[in-house]
Amino acid sequence: MILSPSILSSDFANLARDVKMVESLGCEYLHIDVMDGQFVPNITMGDNVVSALRPVTKMVLDVHLMVVNPERFIDAYANAGADILTVHQESTVHLHGTLQKIKASGMKAGVVINPGTPVSLIEPVLHMVDQVLIMTVNPGFGGQKFLPECLTKVAEVAELREKRNLSFNIEVDGGVDDTTIAECRKAGANVFVAGSYIFNSDNPPERIAKLREGLTVK
Repeated sequence: MILSPSILSSDFANLARDVKMVESLGCEYLHIDVMDGQFVPNITMGDNVVSALRPVTKMVLDVHLMVVNPERFIDAYANAGADILTVHQESTVHLHGTLQKIKASGMKAGVVINPGTPVSLIEPVLHMVDQVLIMTVNPGFGGQKFLPECLTKVAEVAELREKRNLSFNIEVDGGVDDTTIAECRKAGANVFVAGSYIFNSDNPPERIAKLREGLTVK
């Protein structure tokens, strides 16, 4: 089970400090949300942030592109040092080709679907990906409430993975806390993005410990 803290909710004035903190607490991935103000209403960091963080941490840089036509930015994120580049099914008309280009760049490839998008739309590319991200909120802003209806999609993707003998990770993002993380794990997820739950706390180490406890709930 992998924790992927989202720096969207971190203290940008002390970003390196926050990154080193979650790494010291054993977090394996670092989730980096990239938003363009078009695909989603918010605007956030770009490849320059990834290149700045690459020398600071050994964590897997898990970049989530919420941008229109993400194929335009693949080379930039590969050069910046991203390890995983995840793109939305809804953001490109050339999903298959975009995933091919990500793989060819040397990065791992992921595909994302929003709460209103059916799993059937990514079935044709499941054999190509290293990660499937199921959004458990509508993308664009941190701190939103978890949408439990998305758990059925997590379970559906997990079933398809087993049926086809595939090995991609299943990631969830949005409203993940010490309670919802257990439900996501039970549904089949194994990578968990948490942002505001960790960084908007007075005691982030305690919150990370609670997330790990949540993963042990039977």
